[in-house]
Amino acid sequence: MVTLGVRRWEMLADSVQGVGKRHNQDWYDCRGTGSGEDPLVLAVADGHGSAVHARSGLGARFAVDRFLALAAGFGRAAHDCHEPGRLSRLMTYARDDFPRALVQEWRQAALGHWDRHPPEGKEAPRRGGQPSSQDKLVLYGTTLIGAVLTPWLFVAWQIGDGDLAVVEHDGTLSRPLAPAEEDLGDETESLCGREAWRAMRMHWAPVFEEARAPRLVVLSTDGLSKSFASADGYPDFVAGLAGRLTEAGSTGVREALPEWLAQASRYSGDDTTLAAAVRPEHEGERTPTAPGTGPETETAGTEAEAAETEAEAAAERRSDDVDRERRTET
Repeated sequence: MVTLGVRRWEMLADSVQGVGKRHNQDWYDCRGTGSGEDPLVLAVADGHGSAVHARSGLGARFAVDRFLALAAGFGRAAHDCHEPGRLSRLMTYARDDFPRALVQEWRQAALGHWDRHPPEGKEAPRRGGQPSSQDKLVLYGTTLIGAVLTPWLFVAWQIGDGDLAVVEHDGTLSRPLAPAEEDLGDETESLCGREAWRAMRMHWAPVFEEARAPRLVVLSTDGLSKSFASADGYPDFVAGLAGRLTEAGSTGVREALPEWLAQASRYSGDDTTLAAAVRPEHEGERTPTAPGTGPETETAGTEAEAAETEAEAAAERRSDDVDRERRTET
């Protein structure tokens, strides 16, 4: 039986421009509450940023905007997914038809912008003659990660680099859309690819009980994961974020998030964006904290402090690793 009285979600989101970059090529947005009538949809996109993709910042914005519109409609259609056969049909649509529809919507937005604002100077294609549609789309190249959350369903899609991390109801952390092999260097799949819909990965997770819904869903561009010196750095950061949210709540984390992303950006040199959905706890579930105490004033060595400071510890380990590498190089 599907539980209908599902709690609404809280959102955390911010973006920081990369050090030395002229413009932030990332884009993000979050809308909705997570109800059947008002699904929660969130997305992050990372425009490629190089000269050949000179309008990738716009491409990232087009990708997020089109995803949110399509995903919200999909989420509302999932309102009756518990009916016999409905869930299977929705999964087929999400796997096969949604990626095609999204790519088509993004292409129309990019080509429409080109027609209204033909590029000149450095933006113009280097080859002579009339550019093809594919040539035009390359100018707007971007990655995308998006998710939709309803009381009955959690679905996510991804093309290109970046990360989707999920903290399940029991605290288990997973990265369900991580590729079998990481992209080499700056190479990545893109919405401007000739058959981009074929490169889109999907995570499908029906929710049949409120208690088994994810606690935390994190979408981030690769500026965050690239800031860590080891592969364990990003999962440690997400685990620390979940712990901090459990102990301190979303308000304190929301205030600290811009500085955390800025620190990551200083190490990766890239635009860094994070959007997260947090499942609030029932009243009385959260461990009470006395007024005036928090992460900075808790007694060292307690389990509460370990959870709260894990995110900061991950950042410190990253700094130590980088310093150690620099000493080794010299």
